[in-house]
Amino acid sequence: MTEAKPKLLVVEDDPGLQAQLKWAYEDFEVIIAGDRPSALTALRSEEPDVVTLDLGLPPDPDGVSEGFAVLDEIMSLKPDTKVIVASGHGARESALQAIAKGAYDFYQKPVDIETIGLIVRRALQLRQLEEENRRLADKSEKDDRVLGRIITAAPEMVRVARTIERVSNTNVSVMLLGASGTGKELLARGLHDASDRSDGAFVAINCAAIPENLLESELFGHEKGAFTGAVKTTEGKIEQAAGGTLFLDEVGDIPLQLQVKLLRFLQERVIERIGSRSSIAVDTRVVCATHQNLEAMIAEGSFREDLYYRLAEIVVKIPGLAERPGDATLLAKVFLGRFADEMGLKVRGFSPDALAAIDAWNWPGNVRELENRVKRAVIMADEKLVSAADLDLQDPDEESVNALNLKSARELSDRKIIRHALARSEGNISSTAKMLGISRPTLYDLLKQYDLQA
Repeated sequence: MTEAKPKLLVVEDDPGLQAQLKWAYEDFEVIIAGDRPSALTALRSEEPDVVTLDLGLPPDPDGVSEGFAVLDEIMSLKPDTKVIVASGHGARESALQAIAKGAYDFYQKPVDIETIGLIVRRALQLRQLEEENRRLADKSEKDDRVLGRIITAAPEMVRVARTIERVSNTNVSVMLLGASGTGKELLARGLHDASDRSDGAFVAINCAAIPENLLESELFGHEKGAFTGAVKTTEGKIEQAAGGTLFLDEVGDIPLQLQVKLLRFLQERVIERIGSRSSIAVDTRVVCATHQNLEAMIAEGSFREDLYYRLAEIVVKIPGLAERPGDATLLAKVFLGRFADEMGLKVRGFSPDALAAIDAWNWPGNVRELENRVKRAVIMADEKLVSAADLDLQDPDEESVNALNLKSARELSDRKIIRHALARSEGNISSTAKMLGISRPTLYDLLKQYDLQA
């Protein structure tokens, strides 16, 4: 059987250029679209690996508004797509803006078929490599712990851990983006432990928890007599983390005046304590985290753009617990065992209604909320099994799924249900099949089809 060709979507409104590009890619299945509606229809129906996108599309052929609108929707619907944008001479700023929005690369018009061909094939190779890495991560992760500390069975979180492992032995600054309670400090510790700085100190500071007038002293230290109450010379957190890792949590809460001083340290790797004019060289790796939208803060002038790019050399987005199907049940069992042992209580598990409630809850407070609910439930439970009432969980609203198309919506639903059932049955195939109301052979077929690991 002939192997299916990879799909390339060409979004271009010039008929002559459409034909030229279509015949230039014999090793691709080329789909042509001339405007935003047809491009998005093709994206949903064909799910191309690579897209070439002319930013000047009707009804704004001389501008970039339509092209950027298409790019935004592609990144929203199918963010793993490699998008290569086309820009006219002198439009480098638009091309760079497209890269910032998630485009893979850009090329300038007039089109050089050979050059764009190289870019397209390189993009396809990267897309295929990412897909293979995802497949291997899904299949090989038999141990529920990654980075030594993180407990997960969700491919979404495994990919985060693998990214952190890859950058751990570099000196790049890493920014962790995620909602409160998603485990940002735990991941930062995992990065430190996996790095060649693991013998050094891991020092964490929550920038939102320290008053502005004290934060500078906490970070940079002070000399004796620098201010009232400074009875001795004190090292700041940056110095304490020398040879190791400094974790700046809620970095968006650092005031503007202090951002300038932090930027100088990141650029020159020297600090000055408060009350001193001597510079101290410090070798400290910086990892930071925030739940705030720093790009919006940059636009409104409350966060320095140059500091952002120093801190965000590598950006890692951490999925919420609701985006990690099966992990809530897995973590709940770990928490229950730990708290029952610590408190000497005889609670030994969850009732079926509690497991169903844990699966269905949206977990707005993420792992921290889950841990708190389980701790409270272990204390309050009258029986040996924790119930949904002990967890104080209400029925959640019906989940809405903004899927790429009907096929992907069904696949998302199937994956989530199967992974929940596997987590609840602790990987037992017979129990999982019975829970799902299907035969073992059917379950094996589904596991193979969706690259799921029992």
